[in-house]
Amino acid sequence: MALMSEPVAESARPSYILCDAAICYGPLGQVANGDIMSQMHSGFPHPDHDHGSCVSETLARAEEACGARGLRLTPLRRRVLEILAESHAPLGAYDIVEKLKKAKESSPAMSVYRALEFLTGEGLAHRIESKNAFLACTGGHEGDDIVLFMLCERCGTVAEINSSALGRDLAQAAKAAHFTPKVPVLEVSGLCGRCRESGARRK
Repeated sequence: MALMSEPVAESARPSYILCDAAICYGPLGQVANGDIMSQMHSGFPHPDHDHGSCVSETLARAEEACGARGLRLTPLRRRVLEILAESHAPLGAYDIVEKLKKAKESSPAMSVYRALEFLTGEGLAHRIESKNAFLACTGGHEGDDIVLFMLCERCGTVAEINSSALGRDLAQAAKAAHFTPKVPVLEVSGLCGRCRESGARRK
């Protein structure tokens, strides 16, 4: 499901939490407490965040998950996930093929598609439907969580937010409509904080 967001007044900001590598921020930039941090996993990356650590943690989680499930994180699957984790903007399959080619690690497009199918099937990566592109998963999800993606229309960065509260609301709405959701993902387009602030400064 993809939604387009409209500009909102400061007083009408939604109460989601955006996190960088060190701190979580709530509405109006207030620092969130630990309880809320546990409900909302991640958000837009801080410009000074440790990107190398970001990538290595994503790969370590994937290796642990595959080991626990008795699955193989083959070299190509791992490399595709690494490429996705290196970008905080969604990448298409052919973007990945080109990056592999530039790194002299050429792989057929079909093999990359199969790797992406495995990664998304195991919840290690997500498909951004509105862009027909893929993004590395930044953390694990509970069974009732819904994954909320906030897509910045200007810089292309995507924030991944996990919310069990949204998941419960969706489950209740689906039950009332006698509907079975297949992919519990919500996409919202708009502007990230940095792009909104840079736009305001130019005015």
